[in-house]
Amino acid sequence: MEWLGHLFEKYPEMPVYLAIGIGYLIGALKFRGAGLGAVTGSLLGGILVGNFFHVPVSETAKSIFFLLFLFGIGYSVGPSFFHSMKGDGWRWAVLGVFMPFVGLMTAYAVARLLKLDLGFAAGLLSGSLTESPAIGTASEAIRNLAMPDPQKQHLISHIAVADAVCYIFGTAGLIWFVSSLGPKLLRVDLRDESKRLEASLGIKRTKLGISPAWQPVTMRAYTIPTGAAIIGKTVDQAEHSVKGARVFAERIRRNGEVFKPAPATVFEAGDRVALLGRTDVLVNVVGTAAPEVADPELLDIAVASFGIYVTGKQLIGKTLEEIVVTVDETRSVLLRGITRNSQDIPVGLNTVVERGDTLHVTGTEPAVDAFAKIAGVVLSPVQESDLATMSLAIFVGVLAGAIITIPIGQLRINIGTSVGTLLAGLLVGWARSVVPWFGRIPDGAILFMRSMGLAAFVAMIGLKAGPVFVTALKDVGYVLLLGGMVVTIMPLLTGLLFGRYVLKLNPVLLLGGLSGAQTMTAGLAAVQEKADSTVAVLGYSGTVAFGHILLTTCGTLIIALLS
Repeated sequence: MEWLGHLFEKYPEMPVYLAIGIGYLIGALKFRGAGLGAVTGSLLGGILVGNFFHVPVSETAKSIFFLLFLFGIGYSVGPSFFHSMKGDGWRWAVLGVFMPFVGLMTAYAVARLLKLDLGFAAGLLSGSLTESPAIGTASEAIRNLAMPDPQKQHLISHIAVADAVCYIFGTAGLIWFVSSLGPKLLRVDLRDESKRLEASLGIKRTKLGISPAWQPVTMRAYTIPTGAAIIGKTVDQAEHSVKGARVFAERIRRNGEVFKPAPATVFEAGDRVALLGRTDVLVNVVGTAAPEVADPELLDIAVASFGIYVTGKQLIGKTLEEIVVTVDETRSVLLRGITRNSQDIPVGLNTVVERGDTLHVTGTEPAVDAFAKIAGVVLSPVQESDLATMSLAIFVGVLAGAIITIPIGQLRINIGTSVGTLLAGLLVGWARSVVPWFGRIPDGAILFMRSMGLAAFVAMIGLKAGPVFVTALKDVGYVLLLGGMVVTIMPLLTGLLFGRYVLKLNPVLLLGGLSGAQTMTAGLAAVQEKADSTVAVLGYSGTVAFGHILLTTCGTLIIALLS
């Protein structure tokens, strides 16, 4: 142990990676589908290692990792953050602001009542509201206070202690509230309510749950037999013969000649037709008696499948049904799914397309290219990140955070380099949604920045907190646990009542929105499981951007209020 301790002091990067590895193993453990997650696991891993070994942790290294994480968060949520304030999205924006504010005020009141020091108060907030980034913003705020460095480090170590204690109920309590207590208070049956909501959105349910409309997609060739119902119909009539589905006749072979039909072309017996559409729909068009044929020349049609990042005004704010009816470029283009805020959302005729959505489409190559020109930008894979934009944005964010002070009453709150970087990422992410070729960073790179950046940061926080963890836990552990329960439940309860009776939000979407406002994906999963539906993700995606931005900022605010 002594030899290992000397090795860790000489090479401090070793225990950092050891703590992250232990943390991911801890985070992978689940009980009834819920677990602590990699971030809290990394914090506990750092505390465990730090309890046995003295590890000299670099403040510069901590800042570099944390700033990468904050930029990644801002970059990810930028498009939806600003768009949510438009149109009907204002209600979700209000809920997304209301809950962090209640959480901050509750944490402040509990900390004053229990006479917690600044570190315990900040950890109470970050753990109870399950927003670990608040550890970083609170730590920076403490470092900016006028007090001796040893006292600052002591307070910062207390943040990790309180966060670890309060996070357990922060997670379990939120899951219990949104999946069990919340529906009981609203007196709704999640399954029945979800079915009604799906019907209103035009979403079709199958035994396995929600199936996005118009998939899977295929191109097949059939011979039209004598007596088939399609004989005598025009191409346009045949393509619209199956209600609620889309199918396209791309080519016809007639008397040995292959040609692309016009909408007015009439089908004849013996025609071979190449159809593009959902597999189960194609047979309904040509009839079950129509034999499928292998005709390489007829089927020699280039089919493209792309993700399209939505920026086009012709699509934004419209339902899928409106788009199909009013946008001619949707012909021969079929939708396979929609991704919003990194979440797959259920798709129906009344699903509204928003700026920043990614439409996953399939169709003939010319049709997809034409649709992409009016819809947005094709997300062709990129391997290199725009590190120039990222680095300069972080520089400007840190500079702004260091010099900008916001007056609130008699308080003068310095926004801090952490919040400045978060806002810089937010603006770059928004700018990317307006000019998609600006600041391109692959999704994998953003995921790494968010995952590794925060895990490494909290692991180093844990290494510093390790020596005082046990003592502090004995002194205030039960107090923090009880106080944390109040801080977790209060914004959920008030958010439930405010969202339902003031904002008039749908109950299922509201429960998803509560999970988003406290940035807890596990809560969303619990609602979806109880509802036997994924539709709650529409509420989650409306508030999660506000939760990430505002709860992270609350780490700075609670130190300012209490100091």
